Amino acid sequence: MSGGATAADQREAEAVAAARASGLRPTRARHAVLWLTVLAYLITYMDRVVIATAAPVIEQEYGFTPVTMGWIFAAFSISYALFQIPGGWLGDRFGPRRALTGVVLWWSTFTAATALTWSAGSMMVCRFLFGMGEAGAFPIATRSLSRWMLPSERGWAQGVTHAGARLGGALTPVFVALLIVQFGWRMPFLVFALVGVAWAALWFWYYRDTPREHKSVNASELAIIEGALGAGKARVSVPWRRLLSNPRLWTLSAMYFCYAYSINIFLTWFPKYLHDARGFDIALMGLFASMPLMAGVIGDLLGGWASDLLVKRGVGLKMGRRIVAVVGFLLAAAMIPLAAAIVDPVPSILCFCVALFGLELTVGVSWAVTLDIGGEYAGSVSAVMNTLGNSGAAIAAAVTGYIVSMSGWFAAFSVLSVLCLIAAVLFLRIDASRKLVEGEMQT
Repeated sequence: MSGGATAADQREAEAVAAARASGLRPTRARHAVLWLTVLAYLITYMDRVVIATAAPVIEQEYGFTPVTMGWIFAAFSISYALFQIPGGWLGDRFGPRRALTGVVLWWSTFTAATALTWSAGSMMVCRFLFGMGEAGAFPIATRSLSRWMLPSERGWAQGVTHAGARLGGALTPVFVALLIVQFGWRMPFLVFALVGVAWAALWFWYYRDTPREHKSVNASELAIIEGALGAGKARVSVPWRRLLSNPRLWTLSAMYFCYAYSINIFLTWFPKYLHDARGFDIALMGLFASMPLMAGVIGDLLGGWASDLLVKRGVGLKMGRRIVAVVGFLLAAAMIPLAAAIVDPVPSILCFCVALFGLELTVGVSWAVTLDIGGEYAGSVSAVMNTLGNSGAAIAAAVTGYIVSMSGWFAAFSVLSVLCLIAAVLFLRIDASRKLVEGEMQT
């Protein structure tokens, strides 16, 4: 094969050509599956960002210090990190239809329960249990897409799903601020919990673990999917020893540690930074907290699309994934300390927008790599990556309160710049064209 094409590219092209030759127009059920998954990602971030926007009001009501609030944030992140691998295993073992329905119902219950907490301890316990459920979301959703999305669609698919996540994170502060002003800080938790329950019912009704099981998939679409990916299995036995002994998995995971530490600052501490350091009231805080995350939505969409485009243009999976991610991390590394140093709040927010755009260029690419190198075990591979990544998020949530108390906000943001530089170097060692488990069909 020439021009960087892989065996997966050739199989997909042959499958598409055969489907066209049959004269039967293929259905697009896989796109409905994708958009349902995008909605799930949006809901995950809606539910987890509620508390960040409500934090100043919660602190005032209970008299929490920044350190206490940091540990409440960290309770979610610690649980989220610890239960990534069990969550990915659930998806691989029982299939995404049942597993994702179950975890969404679980975390929606504890989203609502957060409104009933009465102390720092009860809130930490509730956020820990909430994190247990959300931990399964991305690994199981990645597994759900692994049997549906064609190789040429993976970068875009992961970009658009994470764009959904950032859109949820971006829109939530505005709506939460309005609900808090009208009804108090507890109401948003109840409203967003009901949204999760409704989605779980819709997912269980529509989704199937393999395209062959789905009544909306016609013979032509099935031929395209199975021609490119193979028939696949709804449930697989995961070769954990072979996966965990592969150093390439740990390089990927270390890179994601740096990313997750960085993004979690914007999902947890950034509204408080705007309130305390920039002096914004609750309404303006919600608006300006949303702007960088909206820029991140564009980065998510562009990153996945650009990576797929490079692959289609013959650059190959290795460089097609690598170029976009390295550029994104370097852009974030340059812009974050500049944004924190600027005194005028409007230019500062604009620089944060550019920084989040760069940071989010990388995320769809990172998750596409888990599909590229994980194959049938994509749920478990993504779970390992997200475990180490969210260990970084947990550390970010907890230590940022100490850093701010001792050294100020500029020091806290400077840590992100260093981590983005490290992530760029690590991504130069990631090869998306090589499977983690040798001998599995390259998909």
